Amino acid sequence: MSTSQTPSSPPSAVLFACSHNSVRSPMAEALAKQMFGRSIYFASAGVRAGESDPFALAAMEEIGIDMSRHRPQAFEDLEDTSFDVIVTLSPEAHHRALEFTRSLAVQVIYWPTIDPTAIEGSRDQRLAAYENVRDGLSQRIKAWLSWQPMSAG
Repeated sequence: MSTSQTPSSPPSAVLFACSHNSVRSPMAEALAKQMFGRSIYFASAGVRAGESDPFALAAMEEIGIDMSRHRPQAFEDLEDTSFDVIVTLSPEAHHRALEFTRSLAVQVIYWPTIDPTAIEGSRDQRLAAYENVRDGLSQRIKAWLSWQPMSAG
């Protein structure tokens, strides 16, 4: 399935996965939760559990999302593995998700997403890289799940 296609019916549980579960996948999880609330279960994991990233926290705080309570976790740390879809955001996570799903009926979708931790420069340049990742993930999630803003009133 390409990133522009919408599922025939909304998934009930989605896992976002990246390398360390400290930037891309928790951003995607937090954005999806903000958009869809509890109508879809969202979680995130990494190939390895990394450390919380202050730039990721700052980029999300700019749009009113508090990720300070997020604790990075690995696939092995997941308490529930009954996902309909795993969206992978790094090549390493995609490979791990395919291994993880050999015995499970789970769709795996790959959204190549730049790792903003690799960007060097001033604080503003580095933060801009995180903002670009955040905004790109937001657009992909909205397009993929055909999000429509709730009408006012």
